[in-house]
Amino acid sequence: MVSIPYNPANNLLLTGKKLCYLIFSNKFAILTKYQHTTSIMAVIQKIRDKYAKLAGFIIALALVGFILMDAASGRFGELFGRDNSVAKVNGKKIDYKEYAERIQEYESLYEALGNNKIDDNTRAQIHDQVLKEMIYENVIADQMDDLGLTITKEEEKNMIVGANPDPLVMQFPYFKNPQTGQFDPQYLMQFEQNKLDLSNPQAQKAMELWQSMKSYIKRQRLIQKYNSLFVNAVYTPGFLISRQVKDQNLIGGVQYVKVPYTSINDNEVKVTDADLKAYMDKHAAQYTIQDPTRSIDYVSFDLSPSNDDTAKVLTSLNRLKNDFASATDVESFVNRNSDEQYAGGAYVNKKNFMSAYTDSILQQPAGTVYGPFYENGSYKLAKVLDKATLPDSVKVRHILIKTEDRGQEVVTDSVAKRKMDSVTAAIAAGADFKQLAEQYSDDQGSKTNGGEYTFTLSQRPGISKEFADFVFEGKPGQTKVVKVDNDQYAGYHYIEILSQQDYQPTAKIAIITKPLFASDETEQAAYAKANEFAGKHGNGKAFDDAVKSERLNRLQAQNVKVNDFVLPGLGSSREIIRWMYDAKVGDVSPVFSLDGRYVVAKLTNIQDKGMMQLDESNRPMLESLVKAEKKADIIAGKYKSMTTLASIAQTSAQQVQNADSFNAANPYIMNLGFEPKVVGYTFYDGFKSNTVSPAIKGQDGVFYTMLKYRQQMPVNAQDPMQQQMQMMQSMQLKNAIAGSLQQSMLRNVTVKYNAKNLY
Repeated sequence: MVSIPYNPANNLLLTGKKLCYLIFSNKFAILTKYQHTTSIMAVIQKIRDKYAKLAGFIIALALVGFILMDAASGRFGELFGRDNSVAKVNGKKIDYKEYAERIQEYESLYEALGNNKIDDNTRAQIHDQVLKEMIYENVIADQMDDLGLTITKEEEKNMIVGANPDPLVMQFPYFKNPQTGQFDPQYLMQFEQNKLDLSNPQAQKAMELWQSMKSYIKRQRLIQKYNSLFVNAVYTPGFLISRQVKDQNLIGGVQYVKVPYTSINDNEVKVTDADLKAYMDKHAAQYTIQDPTRSIDYVSFDLSPSNDDTAKVLTSLNRLKNDFASATDVESFVNRNSDEQYAGGAYVNKKNFMSAYTDSILQQPAGTVYGPFYENGSYKLAKVLDKATLPDSVKVRHILIKTEDRGQEVVTDSVAKRKMDSVTAAIAAGADFKQLAEQYSDDQGSKTNGGEYTFTLSQRPGISKEFADFVFEGKPGQTKVVKVDNDQYAGYHYIEILSQQDYQPTAKIAIITKPLFASDETEQAAYAKANEFAGKHGNGKAFDDAVKSERLNRLQAQNVKVNDFVLPGLGSSREIIRWMYDAKVGDVSPVFSLDGRYVVAKLTNIQDKGMMQLDESNRPMLESLVKAEKKADIIAGKYKSMTTLASIAQTSAQQVQNADSFNAANPYIMNLGFEPKVVGYTFYDGFKSNTVSPAIKGQDGVFYTMLKYRQQMPVNAQDPMQQQMQMMQSMQLKNAIAGSLQQSMLRNVTVKYNAKNLY
């Protein structure tokens, strides 16, 4: 049962529904009462006369209830006690609607920038990025206002349409030259000057994306300005560099005896909960939790295709194989029978046909069907349509006279043809091709370099067919005028093939694809199994017993924050995370449907802000640390009266060893590893020769050392390496601060997340 919290809208709506029910019940009673004594029409008239006003009032009341319920779930929800924020930063709310709108913008921009289709994991990353950005913007907004940080009109112009625009501007797909794939400022200017036909839905979408991109760039530039105030104020003082150089040239050597912690049996050391908590208190900074977390155990019922599912796909493809081989209209045949549309219009070679079966397929004669074969989650049939030996790259030069540009007429066809005839005649008469290209060509991407392009075979599908067929299938030295329609480079092209390189066997291939996935029956069986498990084992003990008795694989997701979007091993998992923050320890979840699996979870731990709780997940690590400390104390007490390394070595059954030529700046010692305390004591001025150090607690044992030598090598104060080191360390420090600034700022604010509104 779903409980509905009280608010005036809900109450009013339920009251209206109840009254409407009573009215219609009364109508039915009246009809029953009079059905033998009067006509239906008379009864209806009586109802109208008697109940018209009341019914009208009830309908109005119900409508008001619906309106108030809608308001309660929308922007005005807080009037009815609903929190519409996704987070509160020092009490200031980040509105759900603004959060959702920015997510939509980012998802659209992600796809527009040529990335792969958004999957659940990518979507979760975008949601996480948006949330962190909005929180950080909220934190620094007042400071930026106080500092007067803004983006001026001139700055905005420079980073959008200036000589060096923002890198994202140069990645925007609508600004790329289709022939070169490179940024073309001419297309940018068309957008900025509103030369697009906004009645065209595609053009309108492009303009909306561009406005979103500009908003994103401006926001990021403003944040960069703020961050730069911190980053650019950082440098490494000269005296620190001098000290580091001095320490690097301070060389020492010691004799030592290492008594390992393993020399003390574990049963000699007792560790209590009080010891563990005392250790955590002693190292409070290390074991203090800044953000609340939750942990779960879970079992996964995966939707793996069954043997029957595989057999069905293979049977389907084998039935198609003969018809595929004899099909003449291959494109239609593929589009009717494949889950992926026909893409066999281009020739491929070993370099650009990415498949584990490339060699086998390319060896087939034309007309042959190869397969079925399994690849990338699908079974496939591949038909070789044609074979040819073609160059892998061609170098050409051309002159373009456009007739239209992105649907807008440039010149009429007859005018363009006359201009091209003039260009052709000039070339035949010996005119300089480069000068003609600069003077007449409408291809801004190549006119400055004599109209030259180099294309690879893998680029051929992106080139207009008329152009590509000639340059790849013609011969070097040949020229031709081709007419291109319905293209960003529509018009007349004068083309000359300059050279062709790396001839290889190629094939034109058509592929039928049938993905292998769990059938409805398989999915239903997996869900039934998960649902049965969740239904029968609804508490923590029953969950644990069932996992053990049924030999299920128990998995864990630990220390999950309320604002996380992804769980390790599960991917995008907001529904589970929302449940975790509404559950109690020991609660068992309902069945969650994730990509390719069903999941049932048990909440195992709730960790609130503050000192880390002692539990089964951290106990082994803490016990080993406390045992090491106790063993170190036992060893130190055991040998405290001994004054020579020889006696310590003899008693502990260890050897006296040497460590030489290590410096004061490096915490690592050859053959010893990371032992900063040993290094530090070696260069302690109070440590004199021929004396044994006190017990030094190391990483895996206790060290006793005796100083052999400590020597300061000469240092050249004017060494140019010092200045280079100072610059390098300053840069490293700047990068470190830039990378951690946002996280550091958030430590000083209180952020409360609304788990129910995060998605």
